Formats: sequence, C-alpha cells, structure tokens
Amino acid sequence: MSSTFGTVFRIHTFGESHGGGVGVVIDGCPARVPVAVEDIQKELDRRRPGQSEIVTPRKEADAAEILSGLHDGVTLGTPISIVVRNTDQRPGAYDEMAVKYRPSHADYTYDAKYGIRAPSGGGRASARETIGRVAAAAVAKQVLDQLHPGIEVLAWVKTVQHLEANVDPETVTAETIEGNIVRTGDPEMVQPMIDHIKEVRGEGNSVGGIVECVIRGVPPGLGEPIFDKLEADLAKAMLSLPATKGFEIGSGFSGTLLTGREHNDAFRNIDGKIRTTTNRSGGVQGGISNGENIVFRVAFKPTATIMTSQETVTSGGENTELSGKGRHDACVLPRAVPIVEAMATLVITDHLLRQRAGGAR
Repeated sequence: MSSTFGTVFRIHTFGESHGGGVGVVIDGCPARVPVAVEDIQKELDRRRPGQSEIVTPRKEADAAEILSGLHDGVTLGTPISIVVRNTDQRPGAYDEMAVKYRPSHADYTYDAKYGIRAPSGGGRASARETIGRVAAAAVAKQVLDQLHPGIEVLAWVKTVQHLEANVDPETVTAETIEGNIVRTGDPEMVQPMIDHIKEVRGEGNSVGGIVECVIRGVPPGLGEPIFDKLEADLAKAMLSLPATKGFEIGSGFSGTLLTGREHNDAFRNIDGKIRTTTNRSGGVQGGISNGENIVFRVAFKPTATIMTSQETVTSGGENTELSGKGRHDACVLPRAVPIVEAMATLVITDHLLRQRAGGAR
C-alpha cells in the first residue's frame, strides 16, 4: 500500500481509524527550523471531529505527540515522527459492516485487492488518516516561513450542493473563513449552508460540494516538467484525499467555452515585474508557477455513509440491505478545508526544496 507522498519533503502516514492511533513520519525536513507542538495542534484542531454542530460528534482531542526529530523546539534534519492517539473508538458500531459492504465505500475494493480489511471506520480509507497529512503540513508551513516568507495557502467552502458562495481569491482572509463553522468566505452564505446541511442530516442523508483554494506569494519557476508539473502534483495531492471526485485549476472546465483570444493571459511589465493581466491559467503555465496566485478547486462527493437503508451485498455475495450506523459528517466540506490547505502546503514545500536542491534559477 502506497502511504508515502513527496520527493524531497517526504511524508509517510500510518494508522487506522479505530486502531491505537494515527500519525506521520516526515523525512527530508531541513535542520534548524523552529517547530512547536502548538503549531501542529492548531492545525489539527481545525480538522478534528466534534468541533461544531454540523460535523461528526465523535469526541477526539487529536492531541499531537512529537516522538522524534526535534531538539529544544528545532528540527534536527532527521526523521520527524508525530502520533495522535485514538481515544474514542467504537468498533462495535461496525459489526454489521464487517460482513456487509457499505455502498460507495472502499470495503469491497479493499477486500478485492488484499483479501482482508479493517471494517471499523474504514481503517486506512477513513478520513482520520488525514491527521498525519495535516500534522506534516504544519511542519512544512514552518519550512516555508523560513525559506520563502510570504507564501500563504487559504481554502474555503465554495459550494454546498447547489448553494454557491461569492468569494474573491485575491482578497479573502483567513479571519473571514475561520469566522464561521462552514468555513466559507462569503458571510451571506453561512446561514443558508448551515441550514441546508442540518436539513439533509435530519433526513438521514448527505451532501457534497466544492472547496476552492488560493496559494499566494509563490515565486515563478516552481514545477518539474514533464510528469511532475506543479498542477499535476496538486491534482494528485487533492485526488488522494477521501471523498474527492474532481480537480480543476484556473479556468478549469469553463475555459473550454472560451476562444484562445479570450482565454490567453496577456503579459505586462508592471513595476519591474513580469505579470499577467488576467489569471485564467491559475498561476501555472507549462507546469511551472508564473508568480501569479495559484487558484484551484476540488470536488467532494456526498458522504457515503447515510442513515437510511440501501441495497448492498455481503462478503459472501448475498444480496441484502444496510443502514448506516456510527458517527459521520453529513457534509465533509467544513473539515476538508484545512486538509486541502495541508496538501497544497506539502506540494509547494516539496517543489520549493526540489528547486533549491536542483540549483535551478
């Protein structure tokens, strides 16, 4: 099973949803970078369960423990290992799922591939695995702050099913996003989105939507053509997240409706810097950053676990029905925001270190 991500700044996540704990080992982090457990905990608190009335009520403190790689709050250049203990496991809630495949989950495909699976909470397929990614990105953020200050990664909920927020990627702030439990950048859409999630949850159902992200302050020149283009690595990072079904950058699919004259980003010399007058490329051209804001969107499907009866089969191939049990998000989007930010941070950190290691301009 591939659980490693990155080339220079490499992470390896471990653990199952209802096992003893989950975590990450980080390799390739430069030495002498200040990192405090508080930096990691701040990010983990943003993705933990039980944080608001519209997310899963599972009660986990998600307290980070740094086991190696630091001395007196500074990285040593050796592998950094971080673990978060699971304290609120309820494997009994998944007894029925041990023999019945949950529709649109990874139960059947894991069995088909390995002949065995961890039925409680989905094991490695659970979104709880992303704790390791968020913890690693908190360290990566400190690396960025030291090597290239000014890079900022912000994500927000763009849509919840048919409800769409009006957010300007150029001006949206972290304070606006974190100032509401939906984590959208449009104050006028906060209550409609909350109400919709509550309504759907009350029906035992779920909804999906889109998370949008901007990366500001990225220097031109990051990206490794041909196969490791910056947007290709961003796409892989985002589509590796649970429940993701789509990725687009810049104009995305809507760009297909334009002509070349309409779509092209014209270059101008502005205050001594080469800039583009528009940003339909989304900050990446030829797989390499051009210095403009990188803007992309990630589609998340409706949560697969719903509290109504669905048709399925048993592991023995018998037709049956199954109703969801346990504690689940009716909409993953609010908790997906910090995870999208985390993966974007990991990609940019890795490419920045690759650029420095390769001696490129």
